[in-house]
Amino acid sequence: MRQRFIVLLALLALPVLAYAQYTPWYYWTFLPEEQMNLIVGEASGETAFATIMETGGYTRNRRPEEYNTTFKESAYIYDKLQWYGVPGAYLQRIPVERPVWNGIRGDLWEVSPGLTKIVSYRDNAFHLTEGSNSADVEAELVWVGSGSAGEIADVNVQGKIAVGHGNVRTIHNNAILQGAVGVVAISTSRNYVDPLQIPQGRIGNVRNPQTGETIEAGFAFQMNIREGQYLRSRLRRGETIVAHARVEVSFERNEIQNVEAHIPGRDPNATAVILSAHIFEGLMKQGANDNKSGGAAILEIARVLNTLIEEGKLPQPERGIRFVWGPEFAGTRPWVASRFDEIKGTFANINMDMVGEWLSLNQAYFCLMRTTFGNTHYINDVMENYYRYVGEGNRERIQNRGMVHKVPRRIVAPMGADEPFHYSIETHYGASDHVVFNDWGVRIPGIMMIAWPDLWYHTSGDVVDKADPTQLKRAVVIAAAAAYTIANADDAMALKIAGEIAGNSTRRLGHQLNIAMEMVNHTNSDNLADRYKAAVFLLEAHIANEKATLETVYEMASSRAAISDNIEALQKSVDDIGKAQLDALAAHMTARAGVLGIRPISVSLTSAERRAERIVPQLTPGSFKMGPNVLGGMMSAVDRSEMANFPITGRFDRTEAARLVNGTNSVLMIKKMLDAQSSGTTSLENVMNYMEQLRLAGVVTF
Repeated sequence: MRQRFIVLLALLALPVLAYAQYTPWYYWTFLPEEQMNLIVGEASGETAFATIMETGGYTRNRRPEEYNTTFKESAYIYDKLQWYGVPGAYLQRIPVERPVWNGIRGDLWEVSPGLTKIVSYRDNAFHLTEGSNSADVEAELVWVGSGSAGEIADVNVQGKIAVGHGNVRTIHNNAILQGAVGVVAISTSRNYVDPLQIPQGRIGNVRNPQTGETIEAGFAFQMNIREGQYLRSRLRRGETIVAHARVEVSFERNEIQNVEAHIPGRDPNATAVILSAHIFEGLMKQGANDNKSGGAAILEIARVLNTLIEEGKLPQPERGIRFVWGPEFAGTRPWVASRFDEIKGTFANINMDMVGEWLSLNQAYFCLMRTTFGNTHYINDVMENYYRYVGEGNRERIQNRGMVHKVPRRIVAPMGADEPFHYSIETHYGASDHVVFNDWGVRIPGIMMIAWPDLWYHTSGDVVDKADPTQLKRAVVIAAAAAYTIANADDAMALKIAGEIAGNSTRRLGHQLNIAMEMVNHTNSDNLADRYKAAVFLLEAHIANEKATLETVYEMASSRAAISDNIEALQKSVDDIGKAQLDALAAHMTARAGVLGIRPISVSLTSAERRAERIVPQLTPGSFKMGPNVLGGMMSAVDRSEMANFPITGRFDRTEAARLVNGTNSVLMIKKMLDAQSSGTTSLENVMNYMEQLRLAGVVTF
């Protein structure tokens, strides 16, 4: 009877939780209001803004001495951590055998018919393209259009400097093959936004497709569209222009430098959250938003939490919080590998990549990129709670127009923008350091915080004037509150988070029901059966994922038994809601069949699907959390002829398929979950064959 009562309470609560975000007078967070006020008050967007200015407010040329000592960004972060007194500050150095390209000088002057500077590396580091070789040459400029092979073949570029509009690498490669000494590319990258932008570029040696010969790279300059149009118009009129190109480059000692820090918990061996941000994206390109802003934000989070804990305003958390700054991927991978034994029990990763943009100025939203189903985790709902708190609380609603505080939870930096917080909760996207934590062998579920779209992404326009102290403050508040919530979670907090997941699951499942209904709406008598089956599979995948998300809450509890009654009740409520939605979908299908003049459809599995439903792969003992990049090594050790017995064709997300092996998901459910996260359909044969390949590698058993 008690169990039924709990289920009933959970079911009754779900619509309230789902609706409450739209209630203009009620806002909540996991942390108590006093602790939230402390975090909000301590967080300084101006301090984070200053860090961007100091570490990379613009793209600059590094001096050779910097390569032989400590990079400016590493030194700044490390020194600040020591100044703030954040424990565990450490600078990890990893030598790299391959030297790094370094620009020293790059000038292009017109010497005939006039004498004027065209571009200079000193004016803007993006003017000289990374990978250029040293040169000191006078040559005629020649127009080559967009720089395609055909256009260049129609022009004599031998010994000349080819000028075109478009991608610098394309123009360079095609022109060098025809004997040009160098190129000038006039940017066409997002010029509708800013005609002064120059995109990040890179060139290298060129392989002749006919002979196989490798031709050494020349030099390449880039111009923005506003300035380039004058040069273009002169050349297209037939004017003869001779220019002097002087380029000086060097190849310097290379080193990966990772900075780390660690706020310890009461349990010295437990880490709850790792906050990550790359402060290098290659050593040439420095971007204020991408990603000096992320590095600045987690530095400020470290200062805020350490200050509040040291001053006794926040209790020392039960578990530790780690921070890591370094090169994107190139630094994160070796750092995780070197610290794996210490961090493999970590609950979650919060990756901050491009978090400082002035949202209204950049026409952007502050996005939360969730984990995949293969690494489903409560971190998604914890983050969403704080996103929603900041987003819904920092706007004026018409219902509040008569109140003293028209903006009820105002979080604004004194020197920052005073505007609403535009946010979006979205599905998983990779391409940043959280991918390393989400790796099959690491399994630390990682989310990404990112401002998108970014109108100045990977261009010379990514400078500090695009950042906003208010946005930085809000990003710091969200991530700091989320990290502390998880680090200090007890049984009561675990139940609180579970309730939030259950409430959010109702909304998420409702959205998927809408999609499933639409799938049925767009059918005819020939495809209703297939489309209805796909819609049922979609709902079943999401129902299973929501239940699995609730399962992850157990890791915060003192014991499974302490919270199991509540978790099981909430999982039962998800099942009940899912069944109701499947019934609603069946009724909708029946109505659609009536419109089409055919009999209603019942879902029937094929023989292959029935077999796949019976097979539940599970990881072999010892093959869980083995370390980064180990799966590829295990797979490559299998004889190729054996692998060939289980062929995989076309595109197939092997990484996610492997993550979905948990001893609960059948092969058929893995296919359903892959389809639920993709715009396409996954071949069941591919999934089955990949599971067989994993079995050959000793990764799974059936």
